[in-house]
Amino acid sequence: MNSQPVIAVLAGNRPLIGLEELQREAEVRVTDDAGLPEALSGADVLYLWDYFADGVRRAWPAAESLHWMHVPAAGVDKLMFPELVASEVVLTNARGVFDRPMAEHVLGAMFHFAKNFGLASVQQRQRQWRHYATGDLAGASVLVAGTGSIGRCTARLLAAVGLRVDGMGRTARSGGTDFGTIHASSDFAAVVGAYDYVVLAAPLTPDTRGLLSRDVLAAMKPTAVLINVGRGALADEAALEDALRGGALAGAALDVFETEPLPASSGLWELENVLVTPHLSGDSQNQLPALARQFADNLAAYKAGRPLANVVDKRLGFVSA
Repeated sequence: MNSQPVIAVLAGNRPLIGLEELQREAEVRVTDDAGLPEALSGADVLYLWDYFADGVRRAWPAAESLHWMHVPAAGVDKLMFPELVASEVVLTNARGVFDRPMAEHVLGAMFHFAKNFGLASVQQRQRQWRHYATGDLAGASVLVAGTGSIGRCTARLLAAVGLRVDGMGRTARSGGTDFGTIHASSDFAAVVGAYDYVVLAAPLTPDTRGLLSRDVLAAMKPTAVLINVGRGALADEAALEDALRGGALAGAALDVFETEPLPASSGLWELENVLVTPHLSGDSQNQLPALARQFADNLAAYKAGRPLANVVDKRLGFVSA
């Protein structure tokens, strides 16, 4: 392995943490979308600090020397274009960094609905002192769709406050230490009616797109709450809006959407039983340094010829445990 690999860094607008350390370890080419083809030519590594950028596929013909691409994000669905999948380029992601913030976001959303904080906010602005009904989280049941590191961290946090947590994955199996049981995703509609909360935390793949279908929504309890921190396309958004408007579902906390930013024309904005957040469930004040440290650690492994952490199975679209 060349002791000084060439790294193309697609920087974007957020602060590029750890650049000085990288420059001591490699030849670093910092670029934007427009300059990516030139930066990629002869590069060994592509570091997608701006993981929302769209130019990787357009620049791919210039990646003739690329060995490794790192995405400081959990989901890699935007990158699963055929040329990358078919190539020998190793793809890694930021598995582990977002787990706890996303689990806390899910728990906060549950408290929002169980304790009726939305109504409290409305009454405060209207200067109304009026008691209202609240519920308990302890003893409630939750189904977490997605049994990777985010889903498991979420399950552990929810169990710690007294919820009964099951999971849902590609196949039915024992839940181990984190879940009571794990259902197969093919059984979603058959089992979902038993749960008070449903959390979507799965990666977006061809198999999970539209996972929350109109049939699944129809099988949910009318008192149930949906929380989506995975990807917007995991749910049939039109069917979800219909269920929320018609009272077939008590509420939804939505952090991700089919189109982002969520268009101003979307009916989801106006629904009182919906909590909209702008794709920030994984954010925390410690996120950027943690992402930079994770890449630096993997770069040290790369230079030493050791196995990389968090290698994505490009056929599946996620890190396979």
